[in-house]
Amino acid sequence: MRKRKGKQRKGSDALTRRDFLKGASVAVSGGLLAGERVAEASPSPTAGVVGPGPVAVTLRINGKAHKLNLEPRVTLLDTLRNHLDLTGAKKVCDRATCGACTVILDGKPVYSCTVLAVEAQGHDITTVEGLASGGKLHPVMAAFVDHDAQQCGFCTPGFVVACKAFLDAHPNPTLDDVKRGLGGNLCRCGTYMGVKEAVLDAAERLKGGAAHGEM
Repeated sequence: MRKRKGKQRKGSDALTRRDFLKGASVAVSGGLLAGERVAEASPSPTAGVVGPGPVAVTLRINGKAHKLNLEPRVTLLDTLRNHLDLTGAKKVCDRATCGACTVILDGKPVYSCTVLAVEAQGHDITTVEGLASGGKLHPVMAAFVDHDAQQCGFCTPGFVVACKAFLDAHPNPTLDDVKRGLGGNLCRCGTYMGVKEAVLDAAERLKGGAAHGEM
């Protein structure tokens, strides 16, 4: 995985979009993070060249283990969409630029189009499908609905997941924090104002200020 450590803005825990794209990268194999480096998977004592044929892969997604046979070149995004029918993460730019494919890896938001599935093993993966619970929307989802923070919908799952990870790390954000912290996701429809308001609202909901929306 390409590892390019991003720099934090002085006086703030959040990142600018430039910081994000300059390399807040992590984790397992080339995935970009909205901030910090996550722990790398320990190399296997039998590590060596794998492929080009399919190999056994086990991924822990939304609390459930999935056993697959995949070629080592297959990305986490393609695995989710083409092998597991988890199509919330969208394949839009496929170049770690737009954020539509964002998932959460060990608590950190990553671009799943740049993470290889074989290197995501041993990590906890959360997709947008794993956020709702018990027939109720996650507070971020409910806030997106209430603030009209979506239009065509292609960017929405990535934004929701990125917002969830952002609020986990920054439970009391200011508007400026939100602007900087979510700079790694793009919306061609221009719903940024609704997204910002939704994040601030969701922060209050997560502290008990409002009930979750019904699905």
